[in-house]
Amino acid sequence: MPTDENAVILTIDDDDGVRQSIAAYLEDSGFSVIEAVDGEQGLTLFEQYSPDIVLTDLRMPNIDGLTVLQEITKRVPEQPVIVISGAGGMNDAVEALRLGACDYFIKPIVDLEVLEHSIARCLEQSRLREENLRYRTELEAKNTQLKFNLKLLEQDQQAGRMIQQKLLPASPLSAGDYSLSHRIIPSLYLSGDFVDYLIVDGRWLTFFIADVSGHGASSAFLTALLKNFSARQYSYYQRGRSQAILEPKTFLGKVNRSLLNSGFEKHMTMFFGVIDMTSNEMSYSVAGHLPLPILVADGKPEYIQGKGMPVGLFEEADFHENTLQLPNTFTLNLFSDGILEILPPPDLMAKEAYLLNLFSGEPKDMAELSQLLALDTVEEAPDDIAVLMIVKG
Repeated sequence: MPTDENAVILTIDDDDGVRQSIAAYLEDSGFSVIEAVDGEQGLTLFEQYSPDIVLTDLRMPNIDGLTVLQEITKRVPEQPVIVISGAGGMNDAVEALRLGACDYFIKPIVDLEVLEHSIARCLEQSRLREENLRYRTELEAKNTQLKFNLKLLEQDQQAGRMIQQKLLPASPLSAGDYSLSHRIIPSLYLSGDFVDYLIVDGRWLTFFIADVSGHGASSAFLTALLKNFSARQYSYYQRGRSQAILEPKTFLGKVNRSLLNSGFEKHMTMFFGVIDMTSNEMSYSVAGHLPLPILVADGKPEYIQGKGMPVGLFEEADFHENTLQLPNTFTLNLFSDGILEILPPPDLMAKEAYLLNLFSGEPKDMAELSQLLALDTVEEAPDDIAVLMIVKG
């Protein structure tokens, strides 16, 4: 039978014979037993020794067993107490249990092994209560720490979002007859989508949209690296070291190698374009990016054609450079694939057709485009959404 050999038992009984026989039996069973001859001494010894369990008689002079029980449970609410009485009936038993006794016995106890079983059960219940209390205390402490950490994380993410916003180009930005604007709606605090554009030597307009795999901080960190990479390529161009900022195929190839060497195990889709503002000719490369940009001219929207592998997946990724003579007046609209998630049709082809048809309305600026796509009504985006709009004329 399971017992706790380290358990200390306080037995309170004014009947010396009963008290001593119980004490002798329990000591033989491996328990440490403290004896008290009445309720007053019992309460004193309880304070002194803090026993694991208390056995108390019900009928004792001066302080009876129910009073002892009340005092003990007042001081230590979870203290296991077994009441043993030679007098009283069912009412006493009910009252003892109501006051917190874990068991009730009537003298004489013919088989003390039954009492030992009861002690073991009460000790196990007490152990489980203490364990549950400890778990609950630890859980509350962890929840408090978690809330604190989440608050810090939220503050960090808010700071990260502000930094990410500062990395984005001015919107709108005008360059001659061209106007560029963008909008990003993150699914979390931070976005894995990114756009950038800049004017090179007053002649070329370079721009890209990128969608990093995954969400959150790790994806957002790569958008910061991409911004830094683009700025370096522009710096190299200014110093005459590289033309990559004006060569879409070369630019994507360099991004691909940089991402593979970074060790982040992330990839991204991109569309990179360069518009020669003197000839209105655009060169561009596609790196697995969908949906493809929508060109709108003379009221007719159409997808620009192109294909290629995402960057950051394959060492030998091959990117194609395309050229397109742009009309004198047009809008060029680029999106991350998050835009498809908020469109009503059920499948990809239907979503792309739906998106294309929306541009029959010929939105002229980002405000009209946002209204057309109902971007202002998006409360919780299922995926990051990035929109880049280039308008000429």
